[in-house]
Amino acid sequence: MFLLLLPSAAAAHDFWIEPSTFRPPAKTSVAVRLRVGEHYLGDPVPRKPAAQLIRFDAHAAGGTIQVTGAEGSEPAGSVAVPKGGLTLISYESKPAYVELNEDKLEQYYREEGLEFVRDMRKRSPFAREPWRELFSRCAKSLLMTGSASASGFDHRVGMRLELIPVKNPYANRAGVKLPVRLLYLGKPLAGALVVGIPKSHPDRKVSARSDAAGRVTLKLDQGGEWLIKAVHIAPAPAGARGQWESFWASLTFDLRP
Repeated sequence: MFLLLLPSAAAAHDFWIEPSTFRPPAKTSVAVRLRVGEHYLGDPVPRKPAAQLIRFDAHAAGGTIQVTGAEGSEPAGSVAVPKGGLTLISYESKPAYVELNEDKLEQYYREEGLEFVRDMRKRSPFAREPWRELFSRCAKSLLMTGSASASGFDHRVGMRLELIPVKNPYANRAGVKLPVRLLYLGKPLAGALVVGIPKSHPDRKVSARSDAAGRVTLKLDQGGEWLIKAVHIAPAPAGARGQWESFWASLTFDLRP
């Protein structure tokens, strides 16, 4: 765990995987970049030490392999894709620590659809204390090689907060509705704001709240790269450094025009 003290709502920045290509040829190496920012515009994030990671790997028909790379490198790693089918890259970090100024909290609640946290905080023993938070990144990226009929798009990695497409994005085109499930600790998370951002027009976001089954349906009306994201906050475990714990899930893929 490492210390991060910032005067702005840094923890509210999105985090995602940006591969060098979403449609790699068979048996080629793909550079895996990590990005942090807003509106699908981000700064590079170098590879963290292994002690700060829970997972950084890729899942394909042949099994699971590690995304290899040196500590501090950017791109953060690389992975060889198989001869065909889907490759799902997953990245999950261990908790990091942040303190946020009081005047930034309202913006944090509003932008991430976390208004319920405001009320939860008022009722907590920490209502008059600074906001101290542990945050973890739970990012996924789906790549396609060859046929769009391949399976594995709905593979569950086991992240603490995880976005899972119910249908294969690569079997769809722009203008269709994509159902997505959101799981927290392996169970459906209801009432969470799930947002879709097209890279070509990041101002044209789409969003919906998850239902009791953790499911939302988003109409993706733009072709090209998409970022799907969601955030969940809960009280931190007893004895933790922060009073709150947040989980930031993301999923990136490429949609045909």
